[in-house]
Amino acid sequence: MSDRPGLEHVQVTVNGKLFERDVEPRLHLGDFLRHELKLTGTHIGCEHGVCGACTVIFNDAPVRSCLMFAGQANGARITTVEGLARADGQLHPVQEAFRNRHALQCGFCTPGMLMTIVAFLSESPTADEVDIRDAISGNICRCTGYETIVDAALDAGRVLRGEA
Repeated sequence: MSDRPGLEHVQVTVNGKLFERDVEPRLHLGDFLRHELKLTGTHIGCEHGVCGACTVIFNDAPVRSCLMFAGQANGARITTVEGLARADGQLHPVQEAFRNRHALQCGFCTPGMLMTIVAFLSESPTADEVDIRDAISGNICRCTGYETIVDAALDAGRVLRGEA
């Protein structure tokens, strides 16, 4: 409970760092990440949970940050796209595969697509093309045609399994 009337106190761990803020009860998690924490990699697209651009990993599961209030995240662990690369700058295998396969064009959907694939491959590292297409079916990309995204996810899966 916040000491300030009408606000909620939120304590959340984002990308391994603890943050505490007093927020408006109706502040969406995506807006909290972007505006309060200045983590602008999480993109807000449709604001209805349809496009997937705002996907983050919330307590190990991919969620649409536009459909949650910041207050609902109290006590949670969140990973945003900024938290994928290691502290030394080495990219996560999914990011590396996206770079190698040129799996982005305008880049708007990319953070949500990355977060969806990272979460999916952590649960299903042996996923095939059909599985990956199903996993990303809730993420809209208007530029790539999905081929290079699927190829990148397959490559990343091989790396995560130690096959590449």
